[in-house]
Amino acid sequence: MTKGNSSNRPEPTVRNGSESAGEEDFWVFAYGSLMWNPGFPYLHSRHARLHGYHRAPCVYSWVYRGTESNPGLVMGLDEGGSCEGIAFRVAAALRETVVAYLDARELVTAVYLPRWLPVELAGGETVEALCYLADRDHAQYAGSLAAAEAARIIRRARGTAGDNIDYIVNTWRHLRAMDIADDGLDAIVRHLGAAAWQADRQGRED
Repeated sequence: MTKGNSSNRPEPTVRNGSESAGEEDFWVFAYGSLMWNPGFPYLHSRHARLHGYHRAPCVYSWVYRGTESNPGLVMGLDEGGSCEGIAFRVAAALRETVVAYLDARELVTAVYLPRWLPVELAGGETVEALCYLADRDHAQYAGSLAAAEAARIIRRARGTAGDNIDYIVNTWRHLRAMDIADDGLDAIVRHLGAAAWQADRQGRED
């Protein structure tokens, strides 16, 4: 994960995902589970990079991959550096439906901030995309944890969507399949050890 000067990050163009305007197709930037489980129809997808934020397991999960008393860890877009992921192009006719779905999915505890930000597609084109940033002022913001501590939390957590380790390994596996390097996630998987390899094998069989 590469961190940089947060003052260089782009400014959001609107405050809330539901406030986007226009009748054209739009883009959604995915960096975690949305990459491998978007849950909404889309026209096509492209590799993309968001500047000003990086992917990090910086959000305590109180619902999907943990509970408030035994939280898990999930990905967020944190300040600094850049993040490589996937941009999904969605038909204009589905704007209201898809944005409502994403807000309901991502804002269940309001730990993410929906923002429309410029992302660079593979090939150099820049488009505006809906991104969900980690809210550093929220109680679920975990900050920057050491890999060993992150692995300890992940190993024991489970939420409504299943084991935390399955989420982490699925994200790691899909990043590797797309040739996207994430040294921080690699380190966490190494600390998870045999449990990570078991989750990886199970995920490939499902």
